[in-house]
Amino acid sequence: MEILSILVAAAASWVFGAVWYMTLSRPWLKASGIKCDANGKPEGGSALPYLLSALCMLIVAGMMRHVFASAGVDAFGAGLLGGLGIGSFFIAPWIMINNAYAMRPFTLTLIDGGYAVFGCGLIGAILTLF
Repeated sequence: MEILSILVAAAASWVFGAVWYMTLSRPWLKASGIKCDANGKPEGGSALPYLLSALCMLIVAGMMRHVFASAGVDAFGAGLLGGLGIGSFFIAPWIMINNAYAMRPFTLTLIDGGYAVFGCGLIGAILTLF
């Protein structure tokens, strides 16, 4: 069941990310500085970021599963809180550091950090359901 919970949690967070970034695409494109064509679509797109993000969601979900098992986190509320904590206190600060040194707008940190927080919260919640 561990593998199934990891796969479902990773897939759910990946789909959530698609919705998150589609909803926030205009401010994200502006903050990220990606060049767009006349139709407002990013130039030179590739499938690679989508494949890498799916792989990374599997890595994050797998490690969160390991941490939760080691810590005895097995209730929905504890998984949700644990995931929100990992996103809020591990991943989002790291995103902020990277964006600050790259002199990116703080809006980018809010968008990307928000996905990290809520995506990890979703992973944590789902991992405790199986």
